[in-house]
Amino acid sequence: MKQLKKILGLVWMILGPVIICFLLAAAFENIHAQGNKDINKPVPWIIIIGIFTPICVGLVIFGYYSWKGEFDELPQSSAGL
Repeated sequence: MKQLKKILGLVWMILGPVIICFLLAAAFENIHAQGNKDINKPVPWIIIIGIFTPICVGLVIFGYYSWKGEFDELPQSSAGL
């Protein structure tokens, strides 16, 4: 189980920046001055990227701690905190 946590930690650390890259690529691809759909306007993309950036940073931080083994020994009760 500890090995699975470490592997998934690495997956989370890789997944965070990949998601941001995909969002930025989609934004650059879909924003057009001549477009009349909502997806062609920059404001929704700014909002989406602004919301998902802290989530992806959290994924990277969570993955780092999981990869380092911080979650290997979890307390069984609140007295273990």
